[in-house]
Amino acid sequence: MTIDMSQFFQVFFDEAEELLAEMEKLLLGVDVESPDPEDLNAIFRTAHSVKGGSSTFGLSDMTDVTHILESLLDKIRKGEMALTADHVDAFLAAKDVLKMQLDGHRLGSAVDRDAVGDVRMLLQSFVQEEISIKPEAKVNLSVALEVSETSEQYKSCFRVSFGEAKPDDLTLLNAELALLGAINLEKNDAGASVAVLRTNSSEDDILAVCSFILDADKISIIRDDAALAAFQSVSAESDEDLGYGFFEPLDPMFSSNQDAPTTSSAAATAPKLAPADASASQAKASAKKESDKNAASHESSTIRVGIEKVDQIINLIGELVITQAMLNQRTQDLDPVSNERLLSSVAHLTRNTRDLQEAVMSIRMMPMDYVFSRFPRMVRDLATKLGKKVEFLTYGASTELDKGLIERIVDPLTHLVRNSIDHGIEMPAARVAKGKHEMGKLSLSAVHQGGNIVIEVSDDGGGLNRERILAKARQNGLSAPDSMTDPDVWQLIFAPGFSTAEVVTDVSGRGVGMDVVKRNITQMGGVVDIKSAMGFGTTITISLPLTLAILDGMSVKIGDEIYILPLGFVVESLQPQKDDIKEIKGKGRVIKIRQEYLPLIALYENFDIQPMHTDPSKGITVIVEVDGKKAALFVDDLVGQQQVVVKNIESNYKKIPGISGATILGDGGVSLILDVAALLRAVR
Repeated sequence: MTIDMSQFFQVFFDEAEELLAEMEKLLLGVDVESPDPEDLNAIFRTAHSVKGGSSTFGLSDMTDVTHILESLLDKIRKGEMALTADHVDAFLAAKDVLKMQLDGHRLGSAVDRDAVGDVRMLLQSFVQEEISIKPEAKVNLSVALEVSETSEQYKSCFRVSFGEAKPDDLTLLNAELALLGAINLEKNDAGASVAVLRTNSSEDDILAVCSFILDADKISIIRDDAALAAFQSVSAESDEDLGYGFFEPLDPMFSSNQDAPTTSSAAATAPKLAPADASASQAKASAKKESDKNAASHESSTIRVGIEKVDQIINLIGELVITQAMLNQRTQDLDPVSNERLLSSVAHLTRNTRDLQEAVMSIRMMPMDYVFSRFPRMVRDLATKLGKKVEFLTYGASTELDKGLIERIVDPLTHLVRNSIDHGIEMPAARVAKGKHEMGKLSLSAVHQGGNIVIEVSDDGGGLNRERILAKARQNGLSAPDSMTDPDVWQLIFAPGFSTAEVVTDVSGRGVGMDVVKRNITQMGGVVDIKSAMGFGTTITISLPLTLAILDGMSVKIGDEIYILPLGFVVESLQPQKDDIKEIKGKGRVIKIRQEYLPLIALYENFDIQPMHTDPSKGITVIVEVDGKKAALFVDDLVGQQQVVVKNIESNYKKIPGISGATILGDGGVSLILDVAALLRAVR
C-alpha cells in the first residue's frame, strides 16, 4: 500500500502559514525582560510543528532552518539561555525566511538563498553548542524509551523494520510510534533499522503510522512475544529501584522533539530517575495525553473547505433568493382563503430561505483579526526604522466581515497605518517638547453599525496642517478657497498626486496612495471620512457594507422604474407638508424635519426620469443617513422591503453615478441599486 502524500500538501501549507503567523504574534507580544514560560513554550511548539510537517513532506530547506530555530528556542524555554531583544529580532527574521520558503514551495516564487544563509548563520551564532550530525560519525540508533507509569502493562511487542531509512525519517518515526507505546530503535545484523515497540495497538495501527512517513512496501512488522517478556522483566527490576532507563538520543534535535531528559553521548550506562523525577515525568506524560485528546477533539470539529466551493454555494443561495422572491410575487394575487395551505408553505419557504442565506453567509465571514494581525510586525519595524516609539492597539478584532471585502481592505489599511507612523506620530523628542509621552499611540478598531462595518485608524500625533494642505492644493491647481470647511480641506489629501511631505523617502512622499485608498474603498461601496485636530492627532474612518453579495433593500418607485434603496441607510420615510419644503436660491431645496433642515434630492432629476409627481408634498420622502450626514430622497412611492442579490454591472457597463449595482426582481426584471453615499457626497 502506497499513500499519495500530495493530497496533504495543501493542508500542510495552510497550517504552516497559520503557525508562522502565530509565531510572529507571540514573538511581538513576549516580554523580553520577564518572558512568560507559556509564551516560550507556545513559540517553541509552533517551530516544532513546522519542522515536523516540513520534514514529513521532504521540504529539507525549511527543516534545516526550523531545526536550528527549534534547538535555540528549546534552550531558552528550559532556562539554559536568557531571552534577549536580539533573539526576538533573529526569530522574526527566521519567520520571514520560512514564509518565503513556504511560498516558494506553494507558489513557485523566488527564494533568496543569501537571506536564508544569513538567517541560518545568525541563529547558529546564538547556539552555544553545534547542532549537527557529522557525516563521519557513527549514528547511534538507540532512542529514549517513552516514560510510562510503572503499573502500565503492554499486551504486545513488535519488531518494525524500516530498511535504510534516513535519520530524519527515523526521528519522525520515533515521535509517531512513541504515541503508541514504548519504543527502542536499533540496527539488526543486516544493518537495517528496527524499532522494538511495546504497545496495545494492532499491526494495522502501526502500519498506518509508519506509512505516513515511509512507503508501506519498505516496512516489515513481526510480533516478538519473547522481547515483551524480557522488557517486562527489566521493567520490574527498574520498578524496584524506583527508576526508569533512558538511552542515548538519536540526534541532538531529539532533545527538542521529546520532553525526555537528555544525556551525554559518553554515558555507558542508563541513568536512573529519582522518585520525584519519576512522578513529574508521569504527570507530564498524563498531561501530554490529555493535550493530545483535546487537540484531536478540536481537529474533528473543524473542516477545511476551498473558497471556490463556498462561493458556489453563495451563488446558488442568491439564485434561490431570486426564485423565492418570484414565488412571493406570483402568490400575492391569490385568494388567501382558498389558497391558505399554499400561501402558508410559501411563507415557510421564505423564512427557511432567509435562515439558510444567513447561515451560508456566516461561513464566508472572517474576523478582522485576519487583517489586524498583519500590522504589529509592520508597525514595529517601521517605527524602528524611523526612530519613533509607537504603541499599537487593536479593538474589535473579532468583528466579522465578508472574505471578499476583508482581502481587499488590507492594502488601503496598510497605507493608512504607514502614513500615521510616518506623517502623524512625531519623533520622541518632539513629543516630549509638546508635553506628550514620548511613545505615540496608533490604534485600529472595527465595529458593526447597522448593515455596515466601521473601521478606524487613529493616532495621537501632530494632526493635519490645514494651511499646508491648502497651499499644496493651490500649488497643484486645485480649487481651495479659505472658506472651505475642515472636513472638505481634509478630503483634498485624496486628490491624485497630493503630498505635503517635504522629503521623498522609501516610506512615503511621492503623492501616490491616498487617492488609490479612496478609490478602492469607494469601489467596495464604502466611504472614507477624516477627523483631525492640530497637535492632537487624526482619525480616518472607513465605512463598508458587511457583504457585497446579498442585502436587505427597500423598493422605491420613480415614474415607471423600480430602484433598490439599501435598508441600512434608511432612517424613516414620510409624506412632507408643503410648508416644510423651502427653496434656497442657487442651492436647491431643503426639507424641515423636526427643526432640522435637510437637503432634498429629487431622484427623477438625477436619473432623468419622467416622474408621477414633481411636488414633494404629493410623493414620499425617505430620510437616509451616511456617516452622520442626513438627506431626504424624493420618490413617487414605496413598493416594499425585500432581500436582493447584488449583481455587478461594471463588468459590462461603465460606472453610473449614484448606482452601486443591480439585482433581479421577482418578476424577472432588472432593478438598479442606489449608491446612497455617492448621492449624499454629490449634494454636499
